[in-house]
This record gives sequence, C-alpha cells and structure tokens, in this order.
Amino acid sequence: MVHQNIDIFRGNIASLGTEAIVNAANSKLMNGSGVCGAIHEGAGRQLTDYCYSIGHCEVGSAVITPGFNLKAMYVIHAVGPVYDEYSIEQADQLLKSCYSNALSLASQKSIKSIAFPCISTGVFRFPKDRAAAIAFNTVTEFLHKKNSEMKIVFCCYDDADFILYSKLAKKRGILPPYITKENPKFISEPMGTGSE
Repeated sequence: MVHQNIDIFRGNIASLGTEAIVNAANSKLMNGSGVCGAIHEGAGRQLTDYCYSIGHCEVGSAVITPGFNLKAMYVIHAVGPVYDEYSIEQADQLLKSCYSNALSLASQKSIKSIAFPCISTGVFRFPKDRAAAIAFNTVTEFLHKKNSEMKIVFCCYDDADFILYSKLAKKRGILPPYITKENPKFISEPMGTGSE
C-alpha cells in the first residue's frame, strides 16, 4: 500500500503550518543549533522556559509542548541518539523510537498533520541514508498499522537531504511534486519549489 499523505519539503521546519512539528532535541531539552535553534527562535522564550520546566527527556523518547509563536500548534521534542555512542543496532532502535514515540504523542492529541526533520543527522552524526530509511520505514509502518490518515511531512534543510528523501519516496511509489504551491496550507512562506 502506498501512502500519498507523505510529503517532502525543502526548507525551514519552523516555517511550516502543520499542526505539529518535531524538534530534533537534546536530552536536556535546551535551545541548540540547527533545527533546534530555529524552532526555539521561532517559538520564542516561552518555549525555552516550558522545556526548562520539563527538564529532561530520555534518548529515543519524546515530549510535547505548545508551539507558542510558531504556526504549528504543537512542538514534539524527540531526542535522537548520538551515533558514535551506541552500537549500530542500538542507534537504529533508538532512532526508530524517536519517530514512533513522536507519532504516538501526535495520535494521542488527534493531530492531523506533523512535520519531521532529519533527526540525529547533524551534530549527532547519524548516517543520513540510514536515518532516512529508518524514518520512512517507521512512518509507513505506523500509517499501515493504525490505518491513519495523518499527514506526514519530511522536512529537509538542505538540497542533499531533499534529494535523498525524494529518491526514497519515489522508490516507495510516492510521486512528486512534493510540498510546494500544490499544498500551500503547510507553508507560511515560499522556501523552494520541491520539484528539482
């Protein structure tokens, strides 16, 4: 079964208007660089304070907060593994848990659309092709098992990630064009055509 409710977007996840966006968080839920920094900047100080009040999230787990100043109503903070700190099997399982736990939280809140970044592939050094395959497998497994109509967006910050995810999508029968003018409700500002 092919899920056409999976899309690929090239740009800043903090600009998206999905009901929830996922933050590639650290275990202390502190503001950081990359995706984490962009989300905290967009949400404002309230998000940082809210995360501070939670205090901690285990690797492979996720917590949900309001989106505050973001277009998204919710932010789901998923803590991915630092790749070099685990065996390959452990790292794979922890990354899978990030996606599955984020999806479970979204389902509990009856969230209809959610955007994921490329979790753990930045400073946490998870191999990008391996991480992308885990992301696709976990999301499609969730959609199949739950018979869910949840809209899933994979948000790629750079061209290399966008090309990687686009190729994986095509292999799975998810055809372009991906998120662009065709799906404007998910975009608060134009950030690429998604049709390269």
